[in-house]
Amino acid sequence: MDETEFWEHVDSAREAADGDPEEQADVLVERLAKLDPEAVAVFARHFESRFDRAYRWDVRAAARLLLDDPGDDAFDAFRCWLIGQGREVYETAVHDTDDLAGVLADFDPELDGDADDLGYAADEAYEQLTRTELPDPGLPEPPEEPEGTALDLADDGALAARLPKLWERFGGG
Repeated sequence: MDETEFWEHVDSAREAADGDPEEQADVLVERLAKLDPEAVAVFARHFESRFDRAYRWDVRAAARLLLDDPGDDAFDAFRCWLIGQGREVYETAVHDTDDLAGVLADFDPELDGDADDLGYAADEAYEQLTRTELPDPGLPEPPEEPEGTALDLADDGALAARLPKLWERFGGG
């Protein structure tokens, strides 16, 4: 499975679920369970690689603005959600996070931003196929701190300065 196929699986599951993150995870498990175990393991490596790549201060600041929750669990679920939104949204988030203001459709913090279950879809599909746990993807350990320049997530002024377009659209600016 190459990167294009990875994103096709993500996109088709999101479309089938009408954008509902929980349903998207369920659809993804069903679809991955129809593949061979090696393909599921490759999908998992693609997902984990992107999850780790989004471990950035600007992405964490976006999660704080959009969800009003700077906690580690919320940030993890937000990174899964970004992947679930597809390649354009994800790549925007990791390359120029503030540009998310222009690519995100309506954002409802009650429905959006939390897709923790997507992070386990490959694990569930692999277990269904093999009755064993998904092997470790063999990726380097992520750094202890997010990449990029740190900022105080409780400081609205710092958030507004770092992500002015997101602040204007979602932060009350």
